[in-house]
Amino acid sequence: MLLAIDTATRMMSIALHDGTRLLAEQSYEMGNRQTIELAPAIRHMMAACEVEMNELTAIAAAIGPGSYTGVRIGVSLAKGLASANQLPLVGMSTLDTLAYGQPYFQSGMGLVAVAQAGRGRVIVQTYRWRKGAWHSRTEPRLMDWETLLQTIDGAAYITGEINAAALEMIQSANNEQILVAPGAHRLRRAGYLAECAWEKLRAAGEDKSAFEPAKLLPVYIQEDVS
Repeated sequence: MLLAIDTATRMMSIALHDGTRLLAEQSYEMGNRQTIELAPAIRHMMAACEVEMNELTAIAAAIGPGSYTGVRIGVSLAKGLASANQLPLVGMSTLDTLAYGQPYFQSGMGLVAVAQAGRGRVIVQTYRWRKGAWHSRTEPRLMDWETLLQTIDGAAYITGEINAAALEMIQSANNEQILVAPGAHRLRRAGYLAECAWEKLRAAGEDKSAFEPAKLLPVYIQEDVS
């Protein structure tokens, strides 16, 4: 049984996954309340599923990029739980997790995944479809929406945390090659984080040394690296 935790931005998501089925998932905008809401939410979910802490076999956590405080809260709790219970801890990029949950529907269209960074800025990473999955084309970059729209030079499908102002800006750009994912697809879900984590654990086989809790490091983007 794997517990997945994502508090990288104002959207908090947690999930329980047994390796075959997604047993439970909760995703909701939490603002700045992750510190007081995360642990009770996990306890409630586990109780509702009748899962005890000693039944967990692994934990997964979103390591960023995102909000410094949000990433720290989720990673700290995940490391604490994994260390105390001697469990492997799998770290996943927030944008890679977001990309993992997106469909592939049109040849030649690139994927642009975004996470809110505050003050009108977003953290952006681009992906291309190859061998049945989305693979990153660039490193995460910090920019404003105007810069992002100026850098798109082909057909693009944008997903992630897109607020009303950004949607209006995209529509005003009047670029028919830019499509916006439906609202449900834009949600970054811990269920997909759990799926990614299970894939990593299976690929590692018996050697789980790469998932020692002390080795997990958060990812922070502080400036535009373009």
